[in-house]
Amino acid sequence: MPARDRRLPRHLAWPLTSTDVADCLGPHMSGVTELRFLTGHDSGTLVLSAAWVAPAPRTYGRGVHPDAVGIRIDVHPVDAASRAASRDVLRAHGLPQLHAWVVQSLAADETWQLTAHRRHWRLSGGRLTYRDEE
Repeated sequence: MPARDRRLPRHLAWPLTSTDVADCLGPHMSGVTELRFLTGHDSGTLVLSAAWVAPAPRTYGRGVHPDAVGIRIDVHPVDAASRAASRDVLRAHGLPQLHAWVVQSLAADETWQLTAHRRHWRLSGGRLTYRDEE
């Protein structure tokens, strides 16, 4: 993202680009309905998130638009001084794990796809871990 379009304070930077994510996912990128670069000031150790947006019940007008059903990926900002190290770890470990999660999500059975799911990647001390939420 060009510096003039930045919506982050100077001490923060995104560890990945949209090209990094698209290159990792290849043809599976078509299953991604939204790729967001978050601008929050403190994501802590959180660096990457993926969510399966399930269709909500159609009662009382609170349904999810069909175009929103699918995968949403969030790239969280990191300290600008640690961007290069974070990027290396994410490209080596996080993006392949993201790819596997996306492929499994797109191939999952209907029961799984009717429920919202999330995976969060955290980077602490150079070690990348993930946790699933349902």
